[in-house]
Order: sequence, then structure tokens, then C-alpha cells
Amino acid sequence: MHKLVVLYSKPVDPDHFRDYYVTNHLPLVMNWPGLLAWRYSFDVAATGETPYFAVFEGDFADAAAMTAAQGSPQGQRLAADVANYATGGAVIIHYPVQDGTG
Repeated sequence: MHKLVVLYSKPVDPDHFRDYYVTNHLPLVMNWPGLLAWRYSFDVAATGETPYFAVFEGDFADAAAMTAAQGSPQGQRLAADVANYATGGAVIIHYPVQDGTG
């Protein structure tokens, strides 16, 4: 599995961010090809003060599936839409997931 994580810094207008994200951005996420599962939260906590306002996690079968999704018309619409709500910026990371054994 390959995970995509988006870490959103605090926006200028948190209420607009929340409303726009749920009403407009997440419906675009639901049509993203190759996305196996996704989750998000506005309740980001950290030891000390958190630098992030919200987080998104998306799961893909592998890096190739994620790359294909990002290059798709839906992926391009998603990327272009971020400027409509993420006025604080966003950090995007991705990585292959290693399963733990014990």
C-alpha cells in the first residue's frame, strides 16, 4: 500500500476552510480513481502547539496507482482546487506503508 498525506497549516478563515473542504473538495476526492480509502480530520493535536489545522490521508495500491491518480483529470481538478480553501498552505507527503509484525 502507498499512503498520501496532506498536512494543512492554519488558514486565514478556518470556518471557510471547513465548509469548503466538506462541501466542495471532499466530493472531488470521492471521484479520484485508484483511491482505496481516505480519511480526514480538523482535530489535529501534537505535543506542544501543532503547526497543522487539518490532515488528509489517502490509500493507494502502490506508488504507480497514486501517480496515475494525480495525473488523471480528477487529480488535476483536486490539485487546482486546493487554492480555494487552503490559504495557510499545505505539505504533501507520500510513502510506501510497511506492515508491522510482532
